[in-house]
Amino acid sequence: MPKKYDQQLREHAVRMVLDKRAAEACSQRVAMDAVGASLGIAPATIRNWMPRAGEQPAMAGAAAPRESLEEENRRLRRELAETRRANEILKKASAFFAAELDRPTTR
Repeated sequence: MPKKYDQQLREHAVRMVLDKRAAEACSQRVAMDAVGASLGIAPATIRNWMPRAGEQPAMAGAAAPRESLEEENRRLRRELAETRRANEILKKASAFFAAELDRPTTR
């Protein structure tokens, strides 16, 4: 039977639950409910993905040393600039195609 959720989504959901618990000091159940609602995944499914007591989270980057804040900041700024460029391209394309729809058809 094929897996419904890929490994990257699983790791992202677990990371979100752990971050929410740390940021808001809430219970794991509350964090799983909130993350599950935002991602459209049942909280029970996320609970199955959570690391057991004493285990390390099975995340791809968990074994690698954490990047420094400066490196993370640079990386995030690059991603933000790339996303802004992509949004500008999409805005221009949507304006172009909207103008195409306003033209009268010739038959």
